[in-house]
Amino acid sequence: MKERSMKWILTVCVALSLALVTAAPACALEFGARAYWWFPSFSADLRSDLDGIAGTTTDMKEVLGVGTRSYPSVEAYFGAGRHHLSAMYTPISYTGETTLVQPVVFRGVTYNPGTWVETDLKVRMVDVEYQFDLLNLENVLAGFSLGPIVKVKYLDGEARLNAPAVLGGDQKETFGIPVPMVGLGAHVGLLANILEARAKVTGIGYSGNWFLEALADLSWTPFPFLDIHGGYKIMKLKVDRSELYMNSQFAGPYVAVTVGF
Repeated sequence: MKERSMKWILTVCVALSLALVTAAPACALEFGARAYWWFPSFSADLRSDLDGIAGTTTDMKEVLGVGTRSYPSVEAYFGAGRHHLSAMYTPISYTGETTLVQPVVFRGVTYNPGTWVETDLKVRMVDVEYQFDLLNLENVLAGFSLGPIVKVKYLDGEARLNAPAVLGGDQKETFGIPVPMVGLGAHVGLLANILEARAKVTGIGYSGNWFLEALADLSWTPFPFLDIHGGYKIMKLKVDRSELYMNSQFAGPYVAVTVGF
C-alpha cells in the first residue's frame, strides 16, 4: 500500500513538472529552496485497536507524558508564470515517558496504573503542491496574486508504547496515508522586492477523517536571492480508520530562509 501510494505521488509530481516545463518558454521562471524551523504546540488523542479488542482513547500529553518539540521542514519549488509547483518534506518526532495513573489499552495489551511506559510518535510527511494564479495583478501594491491549490500529503509513521514490565508490552502501530487536499493561496507584495506577505489554506474531510493546514507569513529580502520569513502555521489531522484513531493539532510560529532565483 505504501509503495503504491508513493508511486502515485511521484507520478503526480512528474506530470505537473512536465506541464510547467511545457509552459516555460512563454513565461518567467522561478526556482529555489526553502528551509523552515517550526515551534508548534502539540495535542493528540490516540487509540489503537487489535482483533476486536477496543483500545483506550488516550491523551498523549496528559496521560503518556509526551512533550512539545520543534522540528524542521525542507521545500523545493519551481514556477513558470501563473503555475507553481513545490515539494516539501517534514519529519515529526515526539517522545515521552511516565508512570501511568490510569489504565491504557493499546493494540490489545493492557497497561495498568503504576506501569512505567515509554511513548514514541514519528510521522514523516511529504507534500506535493500545485497552485495556479487565477488572479495576478502586478499593479496592486507591489503585486498581488490569488489562486486555487491542489495538494497531496502523504503521511508515513508509527506510534509505539513500550513497558518492559508488561508481557508483550512493546507494541507499535504503523500507518501510511495519502491525503488529497484542495485550498487557496494568496501573495501580496507590500514593498517592491523587499517585503512580501503570503497565506495558504488547504484541507479535506471524508468519512469521519479530516485534514486542515494553514499558514501566513511575512518575508524580508535583505539581499537579492535571499528571503527571511517569520510566520504562523496550524495543522489539524483526524484519522479514523480500521484499527487506528488519532486526533491531533499542531500550531505555532516558524522561521524560514529561502534561496531563490
